[in-house]
Amino acid sequence: MKIVVIGGTGLIGSKLVNNLRALDHEAIAASPASGVNTITGEGLAEVLAGTQVVVDVANSPSFEDKAVLEFFQTSGRNLLAAEEKAGVKHHVALSVVGTDRLAESGYFRGKIAQEKLIRESKIPYTIVHSTQFFEFLGGIAQSGTDGNTVRLSPAFVQPIASDDVAAAMVEFTLGAPRNGVVEIAGPERVRLSELVQRYLSKTKDPRTVVPDVHSRYFGAELEDDTLVPGENPRIGKLGFDAWFALPKPAR
Repeated sequence: MKIVVIGGTGLIGSKLVNNLRALDHEAIAASPASGVNTITGEGLAEVLAGTQVVVDVANSPSFEDKAVLEFFQTSGRNLLAAEEKAGVKHHVALSVVGTDRLAESGYFRGKIAQEKLIRESKIPYTIVHSTQFFEFLGGIAQSGTDGNTVRLSPAFVQPIASDDVAAAMVEFTLGAPRNGVVEIAGPERVRLSELVQRYLSKTKDPRTVVPDVHSRYFGAELEDDTLVPGENPRIGKLGFDAWFALPKPAR
């Protein structure tokens, strides 16, 4: 099949493109650098010609509330309209477990808007809700840092390795459209504050994590179960220790 991966040069996109090519599919890594811009519409008609499946793993370059919303709405409208004209048979999008419970966050309001556009389009679709990636633990620690203290929510998370995300995305990309949401998660459920402390200890970082139920995650306060999947998610293979033991370039 010809499969276009929007955001195909990023963390997940590049792994997904490589996995699909290894299975002898024609996987195109589409990004502004390759002349495909979902905000301006540049290159969309050309790259989508003869494409059966589009996978959207692109993320907003800015996390500012208004910019995020504009990115996901504009990108989503342009991409879905171009797909409809090109006769694309399956739209696969990567989103986040708990998105519908995080409307207090500007970032997640953008993701909610993106998912609404997908549901309302005429293209068969699969929305993949993933838990947080291990690769972002350093950034999460930074977001809660004040001096040598890191304030983070003690809500539960079930983080997943990017390799496992990419493997799951291959499965859903090559499968039949679900016309709904599927969930993927890592094998271990742990409190966010505890996990980040483990990460800092492993990296010999002197900062100390202080659990704070009012600490915000992308602008939203968390309940214990906000970021964990429901029943029967697809579970990845790598837990924290196995992921951390991977060669450093993988992180």
